[in-house]
Amino acid sequence: MNKLNINVITIAVAMAFSTGALAEGMSKTDYKAAKDKISAAYKAAKTACDSLSGNAKDVCTLEAKGKEKVAEADLKATYKPTQKNSYEARVAKAEADRDVAVEKCDDLAGNPKDVCVKEAKAAETTAKANAKAQMKTSEANATAAEKTVDARSDASKAGVEARKDAAEDKSDANYAVAKEKCDTFAGTAKDACLSQAKARFNK
Repeated sequence: MNKLNINVITIAVAMAFSTGALAEGMSKTDYKAAKDKISAAYKAAKTACDSLSGNAKDVCTLEAKGKEKVAEADLKATYKPTQKNSYEARVAKAEADRDVAVEKCDDLAGNPKDVCVKEAKAAETTAKANAKAQMKTSEANATAAEKTVDARSDASKAGVEARKDAAEDKSDANYAVAKEKCDTFAGTAKDACLSQAKARFNK
């Protein structure tokens, strides 16, 4: 199958998955219908992957499964709009993106593959840290809206703390990538690379 056909399938599947999560204030019947549509779109996407082979097929299958999980999480967040469900939808996307990115790394070998995997995991950590910070900030702001000036001050502090925690998680993940890249060197050059990584990420 050529690249154009694969892209056409990808676009068609993405459209099918996205239709399930567009409605607002949906009924239980609409929710079930949307869920069935997501399931049908996944089956169609998986069938389309059967025309591929090797790692391309593995990537295609994971993309289909990831889109299904993300669509279901988005649908749940639309059906029951809570901070937790919105957070879980963002986490689902981060995990789906990681799975596909890691699978694509199988086309590489040695250190480039190791770096590729670390970068995929760092991107997941960043996305999850951002999602967590956003949830905590939103929750704190919601609580503050119901309370006093003191509560709003506490909400602001909670938001700052959440962003600080997120920054630390992202820094740790990026430091892991930098260290992995140093493995391409040896001796003094590797030591210098590691020192630069430690200095850059304050380790």
